[in-house]
Amino acid sequence: MSFERAGELKIFTGTANPELAQKIADHLGMRLGTATVGRFSNGEIRARLEENVRGTDVFIVQPTSSPVNDNLMELLLLIDAARRASARRVTAVVPFYGYARQDRKERGREPISAKLVANLITVAGARRLLTMDLHAPQIQGFFDIPVDNLSGARILAEAIYERRLENLMIFSPDAGGVFRARQMAKILGVPLGFVDKRRPEPNVSEVVNVIGKVRDKTVVIVDDMIDTGGTVAKAAQAIMDLGARAVYAASTHPVFSGRAREVLSEAPLSEILVTDTIPQPSPPARTRIISVAPLLAEAIMRVHEDLSVSKLFE
Repeated sequence: MSFERAGELKIFTGTANPELAQKIADHLGMRLGTATVGRFSNGEIRARLEENVRGTDVFIVQPTSSPVNDNLMELLLLIDAARRASARRVTAVVPFYGYARQDRKERGREPISAKLVANLITVAGARRLLTMDLHAPQIQGFFDIPVDNLSGARILAEAIYERRLENLMIFSPDAGGVFRARQMAKILGVPLGFVDKRRPEPNVSEVVNVIGKVRDKTVVIVDDMIDTGGTVAKAAQAIMDLGARAVYAASTHPVFSGRAREVLSEAPLSEILVTDTIPQPSPPARTRIISVAPLLAEAIMRVHEDLSVSKLFE
């Protein structure tokens, strides 16, 4: 695909995932816009767009993954820079939306951080948000600007289909992710199951019960993200203990925090399928990374051309 209307569409990136931004630009046959992002001696972030954006449609690619606060601040400063430089419209392309799990008050005197981040992005000057697999889809309602929440299900489903796995079954690692797993199961036309799990404290999970007949099945555990790896590892072990033939994991966002690499490398997983919404310089063993650049590039083109983005949700 070659797509460029001189002076009308420009793509910039911070330091969070420049490789993905470059792939998106390459897919569109465009040059990635030049921006400088660095630090002052006191640790404050400085950002500058190194080319004219007056009257242009600006897209800023910046997942708010670790280091979350630095990457979030870079995003806000780049949005503000584009707005103050008279860009016609600024779209924040945030493949991974940090703070998404803090979408409600679990106890008194807690913030709703996902809403605060939405306010920050909007106040900075973004006119639209383009993201992928929000942990809580209702976060779209935290914004007063259009939000396109793309799904990685079809990309991951294609990778699973290519493996020609026999007696395939899709599993959600908890009841809350059943909708996402059901979407994958529907695409592949296979049965669905889930793990009944309780979480005694953040980042700690306990497998309670496996719902579904897994004996002699090849099971793919589907989730929006893999963080510490504990949930997937425990679910995989519980499923294997019940006689499954093999267990795979598929997730859009490879957060891989804490001891995740060690935990996942020791888990009974044949393969871990993830996308490149978050860069992975040293992924766990048996991990395959699939790029979402074509999907994001198509979405950017459609937003720029004022075409329907809903086609990408089908």
